[in-house]
Amino acid sequence: MKIYNLHRKQFLPIDIQEAWSFFSSPKNLKVITPPHMGFYIHYVSGGEKMYPGQIIRYEVNVLPFLSTNWVTEITHVHEPFYFVDEQRVGPYSIWHHQHHFKEVPGGVEITDDVNYAIPFGLLGRLANLIFVSREVSAIFDFRYAALERMFSKRNSVELAKLI
Repeated sequence: MKIYNLHRKQFLPIDIQEAWSFFSSPKNLKVITPPHMGFYIHYVSGGEKMYPGQIIRYEVNVLPFLSTNWVTEITHVHEPFYFVDEQRVGPYSIWHHQHHFKEVPGGVEITDDVNYAIPFGLLGRLANLIFVSREVSAIFDFRYAALERMFSKRNSVELAKLI
């Protein structure tokens, strides 16, 4: 089984607590997920506060007009520095997503490390080459742009009020 990796970093001009508050809430996933994915949360165990063992059940479009259930478990939580979600049921053989938050001058650096594998052996490798890797990358491109709009623009407005 071939395991693929996606690694992304982003700076946001917010403090680490605000970053944690936003990213650790499942309800915010919809606003940073591309609309064409038809993302919908069906169930979150234990309420809104994230904890190890929390189960989240989503529905997502993996292809146009083809949706699937995706169940993830929050396996590790070290507030406000990192958490890990792992797929339990869904389109991948493996999905292991680490979210790291680091205070830096003027804000927070957010790092996403995703390790994933595609089922179906050679066909899965071909699918990854043809479209899956591009789609995974596009999801994080969308996320990056959405976060920039949400947090950088808001910060600019707050700075303008101070002047």
